Amino acid sequence: MRIAMLSPIAWRTPPRHYGPWETVVSLLTEGLVKRGVDVTLFATADSITSAKLAAVCPRGYEEDRNIDAKVWECLHISEVFERAAEFDLIHNQFDFLPLSYAGLVDTPVVTTIHGFSSPKILPVYRKYNGKVFYVAISDADRSPELDYIATIHHGLDLGGFTFNPEPENYLLFFGRIHPDKGTREAIEIAKRVGKRLIIAGIIQDETYFEREVMPHLDEATVTYVGSAGPRERDRLLGGALALLHPISFQEPFGLSVIESMACGTPVIAFNRGSMPELIINGVNGFLVSSVEEACEAVSSLGHIDRHRCRRHVEENFTVDIMVEKYLAVYRKILEITR
Repeated sequence: MRIAMLSPIAWRTPPRHYGPWETVVSLLTEGLVKRGVDVTLFATADSITSAKLAAVCPRGYEEDRNIDAKVWECLHISEVFERAAEFDLIHNQFDFLPLSYAGLVDTPVVTTIHGFSSPKILPVYRKYNGKVFYVAISDADRSPELDYIATIHHGLDLGGFTFNPEPENYLLFFGRIHPDKGTREAIEIAKRVGKRLIIAGIIQDETYFEREVMPHLDEATVTYVGSAGPRERDRLLGGALALLHPISFQEPFGLSVIESMACGTPVIAFNRGSMPELIINGVNGFLVSSVEEACEAVSSLGHIDRHRCRRHVEENFTVDIMVEKYLAVYRKILEITR
């Protein structure tokens, strides 16, 4: 089986810090290679992989602002499809744009839809519905207008997440600083319950950060530590009493949620999007609908068994589970298209 894996080029694959799509691509690629699958990873030239690396873009355009995103995305995507005959299957992890190339090649294309950034992109998915195979990353993120071959949740390499049965006395916000992610609400929750809050993540909305986060920062109660790489992520997640995830949008998945549980840390999340597929209320965290309910959940954290948080990930969200499910999808597609 020869697979062309098309990664985004916003960040390196795997990313140094932030880059959820690139993280998933890397985990899947390395898992497939371990199973003897012939994978060519199309990613930035500085990417790290045990697969064959095909690259035209030197670095991620979010890491080097001299790189024009549109220009290099065109070059990157066209490279895959111009080599389509070399592969049994193209796995597109790069949103909707590569779909417009799919009708020009005979090689079947499967697309993992990592969420819909806007309803405005749906016409592209509708046009290629039935011609390209779609995988959803959660049942919550399925569009009723599209047909899917499977839902496959993301998986983790548990070797990168250390179980910590004895947390420190702080709450954690781990994610991009943006209204969608609820950084302001996390600060409010922490202040109401009298707990220190550590904030980690890239600043995606500078105005929001300056208005809603900066005025609250101090070393004693609310601390911003920037974007955390793998080692710091492991330390921060494992040491927290809970991860606060007060999202204000229908989140397609939420890698930080399962990363937190992998360290034994429960999650207090607003009950939106895929959260009910990741969190069992009262078992590995709490599903809440308001700041007030989140504050009540903090007082109930003593009832959560951190071992069960870890076990839930081991049983449902490992990279091995994810890889096996994708292999089943690949085989099914090849049977259908032969």
